[in-house]
Amino acid sequence: MYKSIAELLNNNVFLVFVLFQLVPLKLMNAQTVSIEGKVTSSRFPIKQASVTFIDNADTTIKFSALTDNSGNYLIGVITSAESYTNNLPTKFELAQNYPNPFSSSTSIPYQLEKESDVQVTIYDILGRVVRKFNVGQQSVGLYNVLWDGRNNFGQSVASGVYFYRLNADGESQVKKMIFNQNRSGYIPPPYNSSLTKNSFPTITNLPTGQAGKTQNVQGNTFTVRVQNTSTTTPLLIPRELENVFIQNDTTINFSVEYIPVATINFDSLHQYIRGFGAASPWYLPAMTDSEVETAFGTGDGQLGFSILRLTIEPDSNLWYKYLTSAKKAHDMGAIIFASPWNAPPSMTEVVDGQTRVRYDKYDEYAKHLKSYNSYMTANDAPMYAISVQNEPDFANDWTGWTPDEMLTFMKENAPTIGTKVMAPESFQFRRNISDPILNDSVALVHLDIVGGHIYGGGLAAYLLAEEKGKEVWMTEHLIGENNSGFNLSWAIQLGKEMNDVMKADMSAYVWWTIVRYYGPIGDGQKASDPQDPNEIYPKKGEVTKKGYVMSQFARFIRPGFYRVESSVSPPLNQIDVTAYKDTSSSKVVIVAINSGSTQVENVFRIQNGTMSTTFTPYTTSEIKNCEQGDAFDVTGDNFTFTLEPSSITTFVSN
Repeated sequence: MYKSIAELLNNNVFLVFVLFQLVPLKLMNAQTVSIEGKVTSSRFPIKQASVTFIDNADTTIKFSALTDNSGNYLIGVITSAESYTNNLPTKFELAQNYPNPFSSSTSIPYQLEKESDVQVTIYDILGRVVRKFNVGQQSVGLYNVLWDGRNNFGQSVASGVYFYRLNADGESQVKKMIFNQNRSGYIPPPYNSSLTKNSFPTITNLPTGQAGKTQNVQGNTFTVRVQNTSTTTPLLIPRELENVFIQNDTTINFSVEYIPVATINFDSLHQYIRGFGAASPWYLPAMTDSEVETAFGTGDGQLGFSILRLTIEPDSNLWYKYLTSAKKAHDMGAIIFASPWNAPPSMTEVVDGQTRVRYDKYDEYAKHLKSYNSYMTANDAPMYAISVQNEPDFANDWTGWTPDEMLTFMKENAPTIGTKVMAPESFQFRRNISDPILNDSVALVHLDIVGGHIYGGGLAAYLLAEEKGKEVWMTEHLIGENNSGFNLSWAIQLGKEMNDVMKADMSAYVWWTIVRYYGPIGDGQKASDPQDPNEIYPKKGEVTKKGYVMSQFARFIRPGFYRVESSVSPPLNQIDVTAYKDTSSSKVVIVAINSGSTQVENVFRIQNGTMSTTFTPYTTSEIKNCEQGDAFDVTGDNFTFTLEPSSITTFVSN
């Protein structure tokens, strides 16, 4: 299933080469021309690829550059037929970038007098690393790196002064440059580096509308190589093009095949992971001991849930119904939170057709929630948190709250509850309900968790909550309710949704009902209006495909992990990846989803680091149910794995 990148890149590939002449815009030195272009694959740019021109008359003469985040490259190539003896670099030197100042991209030229391992690093004025180019091993020659004013995460940097450092086999040089992203329509200053006269283009100011011309240039033929570096994203299938004739300023574009790359930075921590789970609601029977063990156990065939959601009945005489299963879940390590649908009738009134908690009963309502907390705690099923209200903004058949009412309760009554308080649990994470709480200094102190649902909206990072230091939980969603939980397409969609919730910096994912025909564990029933009357439905207590997909997260990403930065290039709808790290043990977990109908070779790259570990893959697909695969060793900064069609695979380190 897995192989080295070297093996993968030996495959044949079709390379499209487009070469056409442009009217040159710069006046060049008579023996030097400018070659620019773009490296792309299926319309996606190839970042940090190496483009090298090798003179066929003397193959020791090479000119090379890296592509930027848009796939662009720029190289100054000497085309004179005269001897290169006096033009070869005789010393290590970093030249001034050009243009400087720049507004979109700039070329950083340098020369090597011996074969070296090269790294170019850009720093801001405070000395912080902004962008790092790990160029790798390069022979004697003239090179440049193209920087597009973006940091390592692809974000545009602020205008200002930056420094760039060239490191090569123990030697180092630093120069200064200026980035002004608001400046445009200007001509760069003349190039005046002390490098060899013909090493790079000489830029001359031109009057508006006048094009420069290349004079007295003799043509050369070159072998052109487009290759990967240690930071190329996505990886390309390298190829070599022979006998490319260069005479004038030229544009050469390359279209290549790619290998998807998931880049993971285990040093870039995002949200704390509180856990994954589901609900045991008021209208269904309490879970059996066996079902609780299946839901909250972490062994083979179990789901690994760590969160249980309960309903706070308005009638306290009914609180005992779910006590036994809740206590067992707690004993297995789960945390429990509960949400009320309705307040006791004695505390409510109907306003404009909507049931509301009376203003003069807020204190009683808070005591009602406190009583539930005390009851469960006294019976060995303590509450981790209590929500003020389930979906106060939807409330078709239950109690509703306006944003002002919720804010008032959070300011004046929430502390009475006696445990962590969750609010507002709105239908779509509606910010008009939660923002007032987060922006009120008193209510904010009383709020512990921002809970919400994602029915048709709300699946996005909540920056205000993060700024205020509050965890964000997704506490209810349901998809595919008219299908069996065995339906693979809905199961994979559920996996993608869990990935999306994690990428939205939420600390918890809580599905709707644990035991139901459309859920993770079957209840022996069928949908009332199934889309496919021949669809097979799970037996009571049987784990479904949805359940196994959820276990791909819950069994291995345990409470206390952190999500780390990850991205897939190119950004394909077919491949989705998130990654996680336990900071106490340094154990890491990677979750990869292939929602397409074909298998995909995918490279997993560790950014800014290496690892030496053993990964064990677990896969759920058409024929597998969180099935353990063969463990494999990873030494270095990457590994390659074949993702099965319509599958989710979790890689667990040792």
